[in-house]
Amino acid sequence: MPQPSFLAASFYVAGGGAFGSWLRFLVGRGWTATLGPLRAGAFPYGTLTVNILGSLAMGLFVGWLARSGGPAAEQAEASRLLIAVGLLGGFTTFSSFSLDVVSLIGRGEIALAISYTGLSLVAGVGGLFLGILMMRSPV
Repeated sequence: MPQPSFLAASFYVAGGGAFGSWLRFLVGRGWTATLGPLRAGAFPYGTLTVNILGSLAMGLFVGWLARSGGPAAEQAEASRLLIAVGLLGGFTTFSSFSLDVVSLIGRGEIALAISYTGLSLVAGVGGLFLGILMMRSPV
């Protein structure tokens, strides 16, 4: 499969990522407009929405690639970079995480999938907590 140049690949990822990030912003704004700032701020509706929609979109994209063979070989990597890495990565990294877990399960690596899920949750939340603690401590 022909690979796009580094510069072209960077543009695919950056363009898709910018659009995905903007869509994520719109979802959050939509929840705030619908529920009002107080109710919308009481629960992470926007994050939950993009995680579910992003995972669904990743499943549809990967399923389409598997079923149809995807675009012509010369466009396959560009499509992957633009949609999976850029657009969905900018919209939510949870979709990539979900794909990783499902891929591990699909290969029969159930224990590894469970370990990856647990480690990602514990280390991700732990890293955030640690970062906050580090910034609160006096220098």
